[in-house]
Amino acid sequence: MRMVAVVLAGGSGQRFGAGVPKQLLELDGQTLLALCVAAFDAAPGVDEVLVVMPPGRTADAEKLRAGGAYPKLTAVIEGGTSRPGSTRAAISAISTRRTAAADAGDRDADWGVLFHDAARPLVDQRIIADCVAALERVDAVGVAVPTADTIVVVADGVMTQIPRRDSLLRCQTPQAFRLSVITRAHELALADPDYEPTDDCGVVLRYLPDVPVHVVQGSERNLKITYPRDLAIARVLMDEEQTRP
Repeated sequence: MRMVAVVLAGGSGQRFGAGVPKQLLELDGQTLLALCVAAFDAAPGVDEVLVVMPPGRTADAEKLRAGGAYPKLTAVIEGGTSRPGSTRAAISAISTRRTAAADAGDRDADWGVLFHDAARPLVDQRIIADCVAALERVDAVGVAVPTADTIVVVADGVMTQIPRRDSLLRCQTPQAFRLSVITRAHELALADPDYEPTDDCGVVLRYLPDVPVHVVQGSERNLKITYPRDLAIARVLMDEEQTRP
């Protein structure tokens, strides 16, 4: 199965408050976007990488292609005004490539797609490899880590339930799917005016309930950069890795 990694870098980074999209902030001399692209470019199980940028910002990612350092980076496209819009733009672009490949004699019955947030620059090779391996056997894969905190359900400011912690995980990315599966799920979501998805596994769970979403173990290192303090934590994690004997 041909595997395409999609780096979703379409966010504006308003919560970070840096004045530029946070995926263009630097960590150890490289942008968060470049670190993500480098991780998937280096992954043996990934055949190509596609980047989704905010409207008007594709030139920032095209610089990575022009440099030639990431040979698997085959395309940079504009995303939508929302996360699902960016995901759908990527699905459309990959579907077009899949059709062209089929017309040229590609016999792969389906392609695999890994969606990864550019705000998670420290994704490691083990997670990527586990997602690719799982997708060879199943149709949908999510990455998650256990929660160390007790989670409560609240209604009107009052606790109503404390679920068992061993059944609760925190989602990360990448999230991986057969192209046919995620395409169908988003087609159904798009036809539902009352639902605005923020998570691709959630789209599959809601609209394709007969498709199990299997879980791959994530990593605390695979943190999401949302606020300035998260960038500081990421720097510490990178420094620790570089000084490890």
